[in-house]
Amino acid sequence: MTRHRYQCPLRWADMDQLGHVNNVAYVDYLQEARVDMLRVHPPTPGGEALASGVVVVRQEVQYLSPLVFRQEPVGIEMWVTEVRAAAFTMAYEVYDDLPEGRRVYVRARSVLTPYDFERERPRRLTADERHVLSRFVDPAPAPLTPTVAVDETTAEERQHRYRCAVRFSDVDAYRHVNNVTYFEYYQEARIGLLASLGRLGGGPADLFGVVVAQADVDYRRPMFFREEAYAVETWVSRVGGASFVVDGQILDGGELLSRSRIAMVAFDPATQRPRPLTDQQRASLLGAPRREP
Repeated sequence: MTRHRYQCPLRWADMDQLGHVNNVAYVDYLQEARVDMLRVHPPTPGGEALASGVVVVRQEVQYLSPLVFRQEPVGIEMWVTEVRAAAFTMAYEVYDDLPEGRRVYVRARSVLTPYDFERERPRRLTADERHVLSRFVDPAPAPLTPTVAVDETTAEERQHRYRCAVRFSDVDAYRHVNNVTYFEYYQEARIGLLASLGRLGGGPADLFGVVVAQADVDYRRPMFFREEAYAVETWVSRVGGASFVVDGQILDGGELLSRSRIAMVAFDPATQRPRPLTDQQRASLLGAPRREP
């Protein structure tokens, strides 16, 4: 078993208002590392098409520690946990090796399937592709299980709706919206939801002192560049003592294109540690758009 390692440079534009690498930027880092593994430095020929000729079916990203801007690159280690007839699963760690041990910033997993973009349909892995992937296999201790369940009983009046305009730069070489950009769309919709809380009966609320703890995204149908905006609906599904969960979905009319579940944690910039939600924040969140039981 071989784990591929990639040194990923940071960009100033990757930072958020707290000076941390933004949650969306990490997903871009994972994509860069995956391309480096399969196209730039494959162990044997035959897997080059998997670098870009795949679609992402699902991504799970767990954010463990903040990473601040610096000139040095950050390490990404990746490996394959499962190979099936027409799909494979990759695992990642974004890390620094320090004298006191490894500091892990992000752990993530992606389910990918090879795709025939001319015929616009998935395809099976070739024998050469399976051989290349087998060189990186390190089975996961448990199979990947969905944490985002589709429920068609959502009450529309209990959701916040964001009109998502696709930019030309959001689209990849195959005319689909890139998988990383979905995280950006959900982020924009989530900010719109939080900004609206003052109009939902909870009073003004400073809810931007929060960080993403985990983001799970399912991809159901492709999005394309077009003039008409897509709808991104978000709602608060759970509120705890120091955290809350925002669920979301992207729709094209009545067609479901993607689903997400984002766990958010209240964060103290002064101590760089989680903190409890204030009573005002909890009241605002409990008054936010929610899914009907």
